[in-house]
Amino acid sequence: MSYFATPEAAAKIYCEAREKAPATAADLGLMQGFPAPEAQRVTWSNWIAAPYNRWGFQHVGQLVPTLTVQAGQASVTPLPAAEMDLDGFQFDSLSGERQTLAEHLAATYTDACLILQGGKLRFERYWNGQTPASRHIMFSVTKSIIGLVAETLIQRGIFDETRTTRHYVPELAASAFGDATVRQLLDMAVGIDYVEQYDDPDSSSSHYGYASGLLPAPAGLGRYASLYEYLPSLKMRGQHGGLFHYVTAVTEVLGWAMERASGKSSDQLVEEMLWSKLGVERDACFAADPWGRAITGAGFNATLRDLASFGRLVLQEGRIDGVEIVPAAAIRSIAAGNDPAIFAQDAEFAAWAPGFSYRSQWYVCNEGGASMMACGIHGQYIFVDFAADLVVVKQSSLPAAESPVGADTVRLLRALARHFRGAR
Repeated sequence: MSYFATPEAAAKIYCEAREKAPATAADLGLMQGFPAPEAQRVTWSNWIAAPYNRWGFQHVGQLVPTLTVQAGQASVTPLPAAEMDLDGFQFDSLSGERQTLAEHLAATYTDACLILQGGKLRFERYWNGQTPASRHIMFSVTKSIIGLVAETLIQRGIFDETRTTRHYVPELAASAFGDATVRQLLDMAVGIDYVEQYDDPDSSSSHYGYASGLLPAPAGLGRYASLYEYLPSLKMRGQHGGLFHYVTAVTEVLGWAMERASGKSSDQLVEEMLWSKLGVERDACFAADPWGRAITGAGFNATLRDLASFGRLVLQEGRIDGVEIVPAAAIRSIAAGNDPAIFAQDAEFAAWAPGFSYRSQWYVCNEGGASMMACGIHGQYIFVDFAADLVVVKQSSLPAAESPVGADTVRLLRALARHFRGAR
């Protein structure tokens, strides 16, 4: 990962965005024509890479297999509009200058952004051809959705956080995960020989991508037919516990273990426990691996407003319009956070989100009031601040997995929280 950025690099990005907005999928001519010309054709091989991701992130179902997560029969929960003029909202940027919300959204290739505060839509914008009906991939925001499902299963006595992984998945007994507890999976506290390096085609995370089916493997690098084959191959390094080591494969193991505990697939669990009860507008979906398994670490796709409804569920401690969807104790458990000193041992993560800790697949900050944050590569975010009565959702198609101004998104979110806390 690369969260470090110099003020000069950040300032250059903002300057370039002010001079010329990022090209949209339409500007680039992506997927126009029958068929589109080869240079503008988005395929399974290139959809995550720039500039093809400008189209690909909103059309995952046309590129890889997906599993539907049905909206159910619940009446759509309204998000009443009370727009505020927030485009000019300013925050202290890494660039050393004050930047505005509008400038940051442009500089980070934002496709859609929504601010829900006090139960009302204060800000809702779409770019790059996205509409309220568009589903957008959320990458590692998926982890946080899975984390809430796992916490709910724990609260309901279905899943035991003190049990080892091998108790639920004997196939993983000899792997890095065998002796790790469910709690250690939840908190990314697994000692594992794994590097999350997105630009190296032979890295651990790249092999995860090939096994999951999100990308085809280059010649000579395809070793596993499914995540079910890949996960048992991972080996231990160091000890479990007392650390924060961010590994997407850990969430896949968490998903596998809770599937064994519940007897239901992860997509079924998200549908039955969350999506069908939230009053969302549209079905969501998971990208599926080659064996038809939901990709629990990175594969969830949903609309902007529906993700705001999910954020509202978290904000209201598991209730929607007074009806309990998940136990309040599940959300309180996450919001309590962990030891920030453990998180701070990873210098790159600490530079991106100073003062945060990591619990149950969420980033948590308890400075000045509890905030919970879910985030994914290429600029996906759900941010919840309880004291500010605030939910922010951001969907983006950054050219690279991380941006030199990625830490500015966290700065912006925290500035919005402080602003709305003060306004209450």
